[in-house]
Amino acid sequence: MRKQFALLAVLFLLAAYLTVPAGTAAAAETKKLIYDEAGLLSAEEYAELNEMANKYGAKRETDMIIITSNNPEDIDVVVMTQDFYDEMALGYDKPHGNAVILTLDMKNRDVYLAGFYKAEQYLDDGRLDQIRYKITPDLSNGDYKRAFEKYIKTAHKYMGIKPGVNPENPLFSLGFQLIAAVIVGGLVVGVMTFRTGGRVTVNRRTYEDASTSGIVDRQDQYLRTTTTKRKIERNTSSSSGGGRGGGGGITGGGHSHSGSRGKF
Repeated sequence: MRKQFALLAVLFLLAAYLTVPAGTAAAAETKKLIYDEAGLLSAEEYAELNEMANKYGAKRETDMIIITSNNPEDIDVVVMTQDFYDEMALGYDKPHGNAVILTLDMKNRDVYLAGFYKAEQYLDDGRLDQIRYKITPDLSNGDYKRAFEKYIKTAHKYMGIKPGVNPENPLFSLGFQLIAAVIVGGLVVGVMTFRTGGRVTVNRRTYEDASTSGIVDRQDQYLRTTTTKRKIERNTSSSSGGGRGGGGGITGGGHSHSGSRGKF
């Protein structure tokens, strides 16, 4: 009897294990996504940001990583980011998988963002530029926690918008869409109300005698033609947020990525 009970218990536990959705255990695990080698964050700030990165990253199935370094070896910030991705083999879905990385080089005051795989598609060079523009003022002011929060939340937001559209376009704002719907609805109701009052059928032709009406005279007189030329100046100044230097590329390990680089 005891053997039968034990066998049933084992079968029950096995069945329960097999019915757990795939990835549940991985989702519950808290990854290390903040690598604050420059010591910019307090222990409390680090814990809060790492939890936020795990939470928002899981929703987009993309690791949202932050690296800070004093860069004693004076390595270029792009190379630093690429080497980190190759060596650490990070990614939400697999080693060298979906990831977006924000790297701060505190020695040269350089910032670089890179998107790998799914993030390369949803966070292309242009979208990474926009994220960088948002966080650069806070980085310049030394408010690193605020800058990192903006980075995580904005990356999450942009990855929820299909590639190829400007995520900051007000046409994609829910508030704008609601206002537009109200305006369109008001116009439709207004037209319907106007039409219910009857149409005006009297116009100028009602009292016009076509047999006696017509053009009396017509005269065209050419005076002169004047052509002027003006040089159009091109704006060669860099964008706000420290300017843009380069974009994406390929790591030494052969992993393609988008990118945005600037100063802070």
